[in-house]
Amino acid sequence: MSEQTKYTEDNIRSLDWKEHIRMRPGMYIGKLGDGSSADDGIYILLKEVLDNSIDEFVMGAGKTIEISIQSNKVIVRDYGRGIPLGKVVDVVSKMNTGGKYDTKAFKKSVGLNGVGTKAVNALSNYFRVESTRDGKSVAAEFEKGNLTNVEELEETSRRKGTKVSFVPDESIFKKYTFRNEYITRMLKNYVYLNPGLTIIFNGEKYYSEEGLKDLLGDSIKEEHRLFPIIHLRGNDIEVALTFSKNQYSEEYHSFVNGQHTTQGGTHLTAFKEAIVKTVREYYGKNFDPNDIRKSVTAAISIKVMEPVFESQTKTKLGSTDMGGDLPTVRTYIIDFVKTQLDNYLHKNPETAEKLNRKILQAERERKELSGIRKLAKERAKKASLHNKKLRDCRIHLSDVSKEGYLDTTLFITEGDSASGSITKSRNVNTQAVFSLKGKPLNCYGLKKKIVYENEEFNLLQSALNIEESLEDLRYNNIVIATDADVDGMHIRLLIITFFLQFFPELIRDGHLYILQTPLFRVRNKKETIYCYSEQEKREAIQKLKGKPEITRFKGLGEISPDEFKHFIGDDIRLDPVMLDREQSIEELLEFYMGKNTPDRQEFIIDNLRLEVDLVDELENEINQL
Repeated sequence: MSEQTKYTEDNIRSLDWKEHIRMRPGMYIGKLGDGSSADDGIYILLKEVLDNSIDEFVMGAGKTIEISIQSNKVIVRDYGRGIPLGKVVDVVSKMNTGGKYDTKAFKKSVGLNGVGTKAVNALSNYFRVESTRDGKSVAAEFEKGNLTNVEELEETSRRKGTKVSFVPDESIFKKYTFRNEYITRMLKNYVYLNPGLTIIFNGEKYYSEEGLKDLLGDSIKEEHRLFPIIHLRGNDIEVALTFSKNQYSEEYHSFVNGQHTTQGGTHLTAFKEAIVKTVREYYGKNFDPNDIRKSVTAAISIKVMEPVFESQTKTKLGSTDMGGDLPTVRTYIIDFVKTQLDNYLHKNPETAEKLNRKILQAERERKELSGIRKLAKERAKKASLHNKKLRDCRIHLSDVSKEGYLDTTLFITEGDSASGSITKSRNVNTQAVFSLKGKPLNCYGLKKKIVYENEEFNLLQSALNIEESLEDLRYNNIVIATDADVDGMHIRLLIITFFLQFFPELIRDGHLYILQTPLFRVRNKKETIYCYSEQEKREAIQKLKGKPEITRFKGLGEISPDEFKHFIGDDIRLDPVMLDREQSIEELLEFYMGKNTPDRQEFIIDNLRLEVDLVDELENEINQL
């Protein structure tokens, strides 16, 4: 037997808690990432710490949470009960240790498995926890999960509560950066779900009085709503919904015990079913579910005893029971919505009439599109068979694991050369490529039927599997990969317009990105440096000295596959396309794609002038080297 095939007792290892977390971080926090995506690990670390502070508020202890993030150091301070002083070290360093196993203390907690803060501790270069209660405090410090210092019990006049500080480990989270936009979105959700809670982030205050009604109020402006927001509250459940005048698709925000379940679950499925059942019974008509829910914007939050999620990151609810003596999740939600929404419609006949007209209009449009959709599906199927547009990834050939899905990526490219470079250098397991033919159509102001009539849009929609719902989105990351020239920028803008016009929630949910590729290659005989900006180019020239060879990449097709694999691998740079809830899509599209030529022209000239001045300045400095 060869050395490679020997299997003895020496091959068996037992990892301690921190070793296992550091070796398999994806099991605990999902994908790692660099902070360019809302579900990257650094935000999960923050969330795990915050969840404990939120639980204190839910239990009636501490109405304010203070957060500071400076130079990647995160500090979270709450004014809850404080960790029992004799257990401060244990709760952040011993697996399956915590107060949430006692359901009397944490009846409807976000986290129940005693893992969260342990994962934060193990994955941080620096971690400190300090607890204050009964006029006394204890603190402990760790490095990558290893205890480095314990501050013994001391008397203090500080307010009770818990303070956690940590710095994510750069050896695990490569070149990471916290983006305030993602953190702000997370914090807003926390206050929407916990009216009366105040969160202060780097000096800015977040607060909500009307919960999910405020969430929808920020999501869709009053002038774009079909009717006022319907806000329904009950024991362990809160619902808010309205409909958009102009939006084509459905948009949902779902939560369980304060956790944003971005992938839905049993509660969201039941909520959608409940809307359909209620509307059908109220009007006494067997409306098509898609006609009823078209253009809906809604939010649901429920509280469940000891919820079961489908992964450690808690993005999808798997529980079927509410807990205690309550019925199933499905029955509980359907009964609540049917009673409360039906009552609302009876009490507000004007709203009921507007909803009825909306459904009938959706029905007419669906029937008009039925023939077009049938032909479009046939064309998409035929194109898929011949693999003309889409080079898929292997993960879709088998069952997609919950963690594996987070890494799935579709690159949208233009032209055969760029498509070929990415196809040859991609990770075939998780990365797919969709090739555009020329510039896509400017779809601003066009009706949904154009998606089926236009070959490019129809095949892209089919590749993403978003015709019926975003729930079946095949790729977690959609990356626009175009040349960094005028034509490439134009194509990029037209693709973004397509998603804003017909699938805005895809952007709101953080799925759309811009691929950053190097503009320059600076090298000598010993070293090669890829530069993404003039600034990086200047630094590279200074570092390599002499007269290094400088190459300007004019298009993606000029970058060889061997080089390209570095830019879409571990060192990939992605700029997220972000859309705040407060931003009006109609106003955004009107400004950038509408007929307000003078305003847009002035905007372009002002910003272009800044770029020209910067380039001139850099060139002068380089010439002086």
